[in-house]
Amino acid sequence: MKKYLIVVCLVFFIAGFAAAQVGPNATLYVAVKTIDLKSSTGKKVATLSYGDKVTVTQVKEKEKSVEVKSATDPSLVGWAPTANFSTKKIIAGSASTTSAKEVALAGKGFNQDIENSYSSQGEVNFDDVDKVEAITTDETALMRFIEEGHLSSGK
Repeated sequence: MKKYLIVVCLVFFIAGFAAAQVGPNATLYVAVKTIDLKSSTGKKVATLSYGDKVTVTQVKEKEKSVEVKSATDPSLVGWAPTANFSTKKIIAGSASTTSAKEVALAGKGFNQDIENSYSSQGEVNFDDVDKVEAITTDETALMRFIEEGHLSSGK
């Protein structure tokens, strides 16, 4: 468990370090399966996929977020956390041999050997993680929750 905590802390440190070096006009790549770009009010404006190339237009250091525009469709512009991007070019694998989830995890250094290592150290249930990852929330319900809870963009 201690090793797992150290690895998680290291990942956050590296992500924070990379985020600190991102500036306007920097090129980034989506490093998660999918990400919703949000307007400044928090409404979803677009969805990008793993490996999509974007250009940074603005940086909010305090919130650790960036406004980006898609390289393939410049009309797709929105805000997202910097931790969801990488400065390294990401090449997605063939859909016939590798799932997008596996490619995203491999891009973060997680592979079958590491999963087996975690499993051998104790009771690790990745089925529960898969269930949590499969949960989706209606955008309208999410915005209502944010506003009623006076969160981030709530009034």
